Amino acid sequence: MTQTAVLALGGNALTREDQRGTIEEQYANAIAMAKSVRSLIRKGWGIVIVHGNGPQVGNLAIQHAESSALVPAQPLFALGAMTQGALGSLICLALHEVCGDEISGAVSVITHVEVDAADDAFSNPTKPIGPFFNADEAKEVGEERGWTMIEDSGRGYRRVVPSPTPKAPVESSAIMTLIDAGFVVVAAGGGGIPVVKEGDTYRGVDAVIDKDFAAERLADASDAEALVMVTGVTNVKLDFGKTTERTVFNLTPLEVDQHLSDGQFPPGSMGPKMRAASHFVKGSTPERRRISAITTPEMVYATLDNAHGAIQGHRGTLIKEPKVDSTDATKDSTHAA
Repeated sequence: MTQTAVLALGGNALTREDQRGTIEEQYANAIAMAKSVRSLIRKGWGIVIVHGNGPQVGNLAIQHAESSALVPAQPLFALGAMTQGALGSLICLALHEVCGDEISGAVSVITHVEVDAADDAFSNPTKPIGPFFNADEAKEVGEERGWTMIEDSGRGYRRVVPSPTPKAPVESSAIMTLIDAGFVVVAAGGGGIPVVKEGDTYRGVDAVIDKDFAAERLADASDAEALVMVTGVTNVKLDFGKTTERTVFNLTPLEVDQHLSDGQFPPGSMGPKMRAASHFVKGSTPERRRISAITTPEMVYATLDNAHGAIQGHRGTLIKEPKVDSTDATKDSTHAA
């Protein structure tokens, strides 16, 4: 049976903070990601890619707002669908260029993800999207457009929107069929298009689902062995920004939960990744042991290879259940550099 890895790419992996977000910049970033994917494919992994869309959907919302006097602005869930199509196309083209005939093909699936209409997130928007503004700009744009603006990690102010907890991707069975057929699948882009179920139908709602939580739901539904959060840091840090800051290479779900409880991983940064990683690994069975990893695009291959003992040394941060015997349990403990 082919091992499946779900790779969750942040929206900033395609539009970096120091870039304007041109198509040329995004394609160059997609090519770099495709090279990591090729390395995994050569090791026999089946791949599903979930990408964020925070920068892209926020920029698109501004474009629609600015042009609303000429053409009707579309709702946020529709903008999410548009970015799924655009970024899915970009990633698939990069995969074809880099992987060529090493893959059966690359398919982007427009993915809807069910959420609860009564989710508290709808009355408490927390998900930052779009570009950064200074304090004066944020006040002006917030008042003009009725947007909720917050300060984001010391980098400026951004619009925040509801981010409900995902239940499951509506298209799970179709995605599994494509994986089994050997395709590289791009799915649940931007966390998926949020929908609520009304009888036998679905209705789109204005929100942006966290892509790490959506990736975890998709990894669970597709019976994947690995969930990899691809981000801008090679490893997770404890006491980040303090004199006691230290690098963490291995964690168990129990340790992750304790660190979350202690406030080590803030909701606006590493928190969602760690919660998704812990929840996914807890679904391990004796027959199918799951792992999660957090690392950079360049280290994805080495991190997963290291997870199965193929190389020596630490690559990325691994989250996995400890094995039964004492020797392996020691290896699974937390190490600080």
